[in-house]
Amino acid sequence: MWADTIFVSNEKSNTISVVDGEKLATVATIKVGRRPRGITFNQDMTRIYVCVGDDNRIDVVDVETRKVVDRLPSGPDPELFVLEPAGRLLYVANEDDNMVSVVDTESKKVVGEIQVGVEPEGMGISPDGKILVNTSETTNMAHFIDTATHKITDNVLVDARPRVAQFTVDGKFVWVSSEIGGTVSVIDTATRKIVHKISFAVQGVPKEAVQPVGIELTRDGARAFVALGPANRVAEIDAKTYEVKRYHLVGQRVWNLALSPDEKRLYSTNGVSNDISVLDLERGRVVKSVAVGGAPWGVIAKP
Repeated sequence: MWADTIFVSNEKSNTISVVDGEKLATVATIKVGRRPRGITFNQDMTRIYVCVGDDNRIDVVDVETRKVVDRLPSGPDPELFVLEPAGRLLYVANEDDNMVSVVDTESKKVVGEIQVGVEPEGMGISPDGKILVNTSETTNMAHFIDTATHKITDNVLVDARPRVAQFTVDGKFVWVSSEIGGTVSVIDTATRKIVHKISFAVQGVPKEAVQPVGIELTRDGARAFVALGPANRVAEIDAKTYEVKRYHLVGQRVWNLALSPDEKRLYSTNGVSNDISVLDLERGRVVKSVAVGGAPWGVIAKP
């Protein structure tokens, strides 16, 4: 029995698709603001936050009623965000003004702004909530930010067009995908140095079509998965040795990824084929493609 529920933000149809994990079918559609992309749960998974970039805000969806019940402010064109471990503050990358907004979900106010590089995108936060990492697509940097002072403490140059930043469970490393550079940089949190750079080569796929975006890491630190954009593949990586073990063929233009709560499945959003792929990690193959809305972008799953 698969009891999980998957929520997918659809950038072009301005909706969130609700996918039943047992039926592997879309069972509901939630209307939200314009151009929904970044999507995450609140701490107890009773609400969903979604960046609606063309409306310059964050919509709040009640998981049970599947309706928008609130709105939060953000800067212009919010794309990705991360919720602090304490569950109160959202750190939001605002692509159009080179700022990270700090949004208090309780007071519903912007309580801080952090100047970063050009076209901020990815947002990762350490497990202890003390270090925030923002990627800026045009500056090609990962900015390390002290959450206590809201000051940048280090800038790490990575390859072209960095997108997603994901901390390991132990907080010792942060993985940063570079879409145009075609790599993932693994940065040591303590030294702020790149300790490994992962490259990809998919047989029969031009190098320029291999564009890493979404990253998912397993809780045990053993495996990593990277969405490779128009290569239509998800790379499976040994997270200890950084060796690419295999490439999984999924839908067209794979953007982002989510592990199921039991980590037996991986869900990918495929922006051109307008579906999600369901990858059975025990069998090592895609078992279903589920039609969702137009240009699916973000994906999250709950038990």
